[in-house]
Amino acid sequence: MSSDFRPWGPSSKLFGMREVDIPTPALVIDLPTVKRNIERMASYVAGHGFSVRPHTKTHKSVCVARMQCEAGAIGLSVAKAGEAEVMATVSDDILVAYPAWDPPRVSLIAQLAKSKTMRVAVDSTIAVDHLDASAATGKATIGVLVDFDTGVHRTGLQEPPQALELAKCIDSKPNLRLDGLFTYQGNITGEGGHIEVELRQVAMRINEVLALWRDHGLQSPIVSGGSTPTAYYSHFNDALTEIRPGTYAYLDRNYATVTGQSLGACAAQVVATVVSNAVPGKVVLDCGSKTLAMDGFVGGPSGGHGFIVEYPHATIDNLTEEHGRVDVTQCDQAPKLGERVHVIPNHICVCVNLQNHVWLKDHEAVEQVPVDTRGMLS
Repeated sequence: MSSDFRPWGPSSKLFGMREVDIPTPALVIDLPTVKRNIERMASYVAGHGFSVRPHTKTHKSVCVARMQCEAGAIGLSVAKAGEAEVMATVSDDILVAYPAWDPPRVSLIAQLAKSKTMRVAVDSTIAVDHLDASAATGKATIGVLVDFDTGVHRTGLQEPPQALELAKCIDSKPNLRLDGLFTYQGNITGEGGHIEVELRQVAMRINEVLALWRDHGLQSPIVSGGSTPTAYYSHFNDALTEIRPGTYAYLDRNYATVTGQSLGACAAQVVATVVSNAVPGKVVLDCGSKTLAMDGFVGGPSGGHGFIVEYPHATIDNLTEEHGRVDVTQCDQAPKLGERVHVIPNHICVCVNLQNHVWLKDHEAVEQVPVDTRGMLS
């Protein structure tokens, strides 16, 4: 056991157990791999002169967020106000990367803003009005970023003049602070050359907005962009001051595939047990949709619902709530009844949110820790 393992996990009676002793199905997180992933990202952004504000939606973990901050993250990103409240125990600078403007959420954000630097990304004057009113009630100041769509077509204003008008609206509010521009490049995937071209085009769109703002006396100290698939190409977008990758800390089968990384960089694996082999050519694992989630493989439907490390030619071809049905007809040897296997999930974010706790593993020892922001929908 390494000497720096325990500070990242809470006190636990289950500390010091071995993986072979834990009940299955269990989501096991390999800490040395997490550290390598975090340190790689920290080194990349430092080398290119911008910052990382990790999105905690993937790991939902205070201890992993602390690792990211200790590695140099300037703050944390969250999706929901409830997540912000939890992650504010780790970082004094939180960005709610979601158009939060309904009263319960903005009230909590304003409360947190009394002692923390709170920022919210929005794309409507309604959101701005609600944030300003809550900040006034709470005697706080909330930082706001204008959400500008650069291709995802999910949220975000569509044209630079719209972004200017919203920025002017924010700047006019006494309890808000115009902190900059927010965008997301989750639609960009593919080969490096293609990503480079796409990101340069995104930069042109962003710089058009920023030039318009400057012409009207407005500044954008923060230009925040996102996505793990584009993270290591972010230097091709010269407009960015920070990036918000989330999945990079754990990775998963899908992101490893689209980014060309080895499955060995995937820190999270579901340990499962073969509970049935009664059907010819099939075995059943004790990890169904309640454990792995239903996400398919980006490489095609024949890839199944996860990758079994010990049996790379097996296919998890069907998930019901408690059963993971595996086609083993292409395997030289089928797993035995009672055998334990390791499954790399297709989509780790959803998988983590299905667990009440995970197991942090450092070499042979494991410790059970809670998924701190599991199920926080608001």
